[in-house]
Amino acid sequence: RIHEEGRESIPEHPCLFETDVEICLIGGSCKSPIERFWNGNNMIYILQKARHNEESDPMEESKPDDAIYASELLPKQSSGPVALSVSRAKQLISLYTIVQNPNMTHLEISELFVLPPLWIRCDGSDPEHTYWLGAEPLKAGNKITGINFYMVTCDGPTADKNRFANLEELKMAHKMKHHSSIVMTKGSAQYELIRAAAIEDTIVESESNIYVDITWNTVNKILETPPLISAATLNITLESGDPRSPVYQLYRELQFLLALAEGLKTGVTEWPEPLESESAVELVQEFLTDLKNKLDRFCMSENKSETEKIKSDTAAVDSSIKSIFSERGDLDFAEQLWCKMRSVSSYQELIVCFTLIIKSLEHGEIQPWIHQGSSSLLSKLIKQSYHGKIEVVSLSGITPIQMLLEIGLDKMKKDYVSFFIVKSGSCLLFQDYFISTSVDLQEQVHRVQKLHHMLEIMVSCTVLLHFKHENLFPLTQICMKYYKENPLNEKHVFQLPIRPAAVKKFYQNDHPEIWKVDISSGHGQKEVKTTWQVSTNPPVEHMTSNNTGLFSDSTVNGSSEERMYFIAMAKCSQVHFT
Repeated sequence: RIHEEGRESIPEHPCLFETDVEICLIGGSCKSPIERFWNGNNMIYILQKARHNEESDPMEESKPDDAIYASELLPKQSSGPVALSVSRAKQLISLYTIVQNPNMTHLEISELFVLPPLWIRCDGSDPEHTYWLGAEPLKAGNKITGINFYMVTCDGPTADKNRFANLEELKMAHKMKHHSSIVMTKGSAQYELIRAAAIEDTIVESESNIYVDITWNTVNKILETPPLISAATLNITLESGDPRSPVYQLYRELQFLLALAEGLKTGVTEWPEPLESESAVELVQEFLTDLKNKLDRFCMSENKSETEKIKSDTAAVDSSIKSIFSERGDLDFAEQLWCKMRSVSSYQELIVCFTLIIKSLEHGEIQPWIHQGSSSLLSKLIKQSYHGKIEVVSLSGITPIQMLLEIGLDKMKKDYVSFFIVKSGSCLLFQDYFISTSVDLQEQVHRVQKLHHMLEIMVSCTVLLHFKHENLFPLTQICMKYYKENPLNEKHVFQLPIRPAAVKKFYQNDHPEIWKVDISSGHGQKEVKTTWQVSTNPPVEHMTSNNTGLFSDSTVNGSSEERMYFIAMAKCSQVHFT
């Protein structure tokens, strides 16, 4: 029944079977909890132990109905899935197999149809420490011809290499089990290139990570380093705002922009901590005075020392990144003004700053230069000042907030575009999308956030992995394509195909986070596979929730310096009905 309902839409909640089992139907687009050991991409059943809501009526929990919707049985968000005993899992696998066996005519099943593969979470209580049991129908057209059975076992963690398997023994065991004369081997490994680091003995909470997945054919020994002819994919997840980032000051500048956008939307502005030690009013007054004194010789090609001063003053990035994040030397009046006013700390201070600026424009004390194409209200006033008269602007309500937001958006857009064109060599596909002024200000701010996230990714790869144009260019295109089609998502994993040689120096002397060998024989539906894997993290999520106390203090000979590995093995066997 669950399968029939799932044809229309995947059930939102698990269903209850015989009071103790939850049945979850997972679609092909969802992340599979068994993907490490089974590469099917179709709909699957996941069975696990039902956990009854403590606040529910115990009489309701014991209803005998075989398959009632049971949203109240969902585990709390903070807790993981719960496994069934191995004996109960074997019983359920047997039921699943019987109802699909065409030879079971005594069951009088009116219509046999192929059910999705079934995977059951097990508690590892048997001697083999079984954590998954699976069954997958074998088909010839729409007819069921047999079942593939799977068993995933796991042990550890351990640093004892003597407990690791021998590759030749694994291959021999596979040949004997499946009566195969020829086997093929395929290796895969995952290395973490950037780990969370400590700052002054404090661990920074971050989801940021860069790791590489490598696959290759023909494995010669357990835990071998992948050959350079392997296929590799870089996986990048990066959260903005790490204080260690070379562009952290730019991130703070973005936060000020976001505070203005929020104030424009809600009418209440929470002013962040100023980016400059000097007050915005003092900075603006000094800036205007300087322009008045240099009116006759103010132009874009101002003397080099002054340009360098402005560049240094406005980049808001530390010296270690200057070679990567090039500071623009073509800042116009509005952009320089933003660099002074980003330290505004109150609405009153904002009004004073704009009052000083507008008075200077009205009296003709300054004749500032601005970029062509700027559409901000301040730019409009500056253009009017060229003709000796500007319209009256009421500095009340949200107008001052909007004026500052507009010049900040203009400046930061040009900063990001400059980086992506100059440093990544990108022709900036979708450039119009990211800098478009045809959408409202809130959407423009959202797109600038996307640009900043892409910048953090590029800078991290440049500084930490020493990326050059050949890798920065395709990575930029991947990020831009994603962000043209999706909202900001700092948990998204950006994937970049890469040559192993480009990152080999970062992993060649390191221990892998995951190392796996697949031993296979046969073809098509007759293919059978044995998988042996080691991993630094539990390969099974319900293994963690059931055994946290068991693994937390595990060491070998009192040393915690040895890399601890969980050892997992997946085996399969086939049963044919005809």
